Amino acid sequence: MSIISNNLKRIKPSPTIAVTQKARELKAAGKDVVGLGAGEPDFDTPINVKNAAIKAIRVGDTKYTAVDGTPALKKAILKKFKRENKLNYKLNEITVGTGGKQVLYNTFMATLNKGDEVIIPAPFWVSYPDMVLLAGGKPKIVKCDEKDGFKITPAKLKAAITKRTKWIILNSPSNPTGSGYSKSEIQKLAKVLIKNKKVHILSDDIYEHVKYDNFKFFTIAQISKLKSRTLTMNGVSKSYAMTGWRIGYAAGPKEIISAIRKIQSQSTSNPSSISQAAAVEALNGKQDFIKKRAKSFKERRDFVVKSLNNIDGISCLKPNGAFYVFPNCKKLLNKRTKLKKDTDFVQKLLEKQNVAAVQGSAFGLDGYFRISYATSMAKLKIAMSRIKKFCEDLG
Repeated sequence: MSIISNNLKRIKPSPTIAVTQKARELKAAGKDVVGLGAGEPDFDTPINVKNAAIKAIRVGDTKYTAVDGTPALKKAILKKFKRENKLNYKLNEITVGTGGKQVLYNTFMATLNKGDEVIIPAPFWVSYPDMVLLAGGKPKIVKCDEKDGFKITPAKLKAAITKRTKWIILNSPSNPTGSGYSKSEIQKLAKVLIKNKKVHILSDDIYEHVKYDNFKFFTIAQISKLKSRTLTMNGVSKSYAMTGWRIGYAAGPKEIISAIRKIQSQSTSNPSSISQAAAVEALNGKQDFIKKRAKSFKERRDFVVKSLNNIDGISCLKPNGAFYVFPNCKKLLNKRTKLKKDTDFVQKLLEKQNVAAVQGSAFGLDGYFRISYATSMAKLKIAMSRIKKFCEDLG
């Protein structure tokens, strides 16, 4: 009898983490690898946030906190939702976890029963389906077309809902495509969801502040009829360049928040007290640097999209948020190139040109690959040159 749980047979390791680790190993072996796999800002954590953490250490703020967040951090989160999203919550409607990933995992563990369905638009963040599977649920993957900006339409949403549907996940702006849902698009989806009163909405807003071209962020909880059925997840990792600090949070119905707290009390307990103190400063402090950094990301996006669209066999939509592009490489998957799948494309790209990207099939849509442009322009120029050469060498 194996010591390993059968639950692990349901899932696979994270493909994005695997690509990043492979790039690290090749670099350590002396290879000149340009890693475009990690979804991590290359900017540093703001100095005022660092100083808040140092102060917390010096004053002895190093003990256990409340399981799902300090009152100070929860109050900062309440202010953030009211200031930026015009949403009002109470303290018992807020949870803080060790990164947004834990908040999502806790949510599914706390709410899913065997066979409950979760609608996941594809392309999707790689961890959504596996989290659902670990919790005993059933991912219902809805493939979204490039012509629709890789976004789920009201018709597809309506068709996907069954008696077993418990959640739908909306991620805007999206990982891996960078596509954001406009207010009008969300309102149209909301009409379908208002009629289906048993369906809850998990809104993953982690890229809220990474947006371009006057895209106006709108979150579905702002539709009053759906607020009581919506859990809105966010965090400090992307907007504040605090990936390693591991702080995510969510707001939603107190029944769900209480259930999440119960799960967390028997797993990690509280997030780091130091990280929480830093997150308070991040949310309450100056926010002006966010737009400046978004401007830098926009310059990189424009360069990458233009470069990719100048390569024969590659086409790429211009996203309005996040720091990813999701190019189409289907024209290069044929007998002539001897590449059958997008996995072949990214493997050969790494092997021949030392550029690490992630295959689109890892995100639920074949024939594409994901590039993170959250790295320096110098590295992006090298990477785009290498990708162009790789495609030209295919013949």
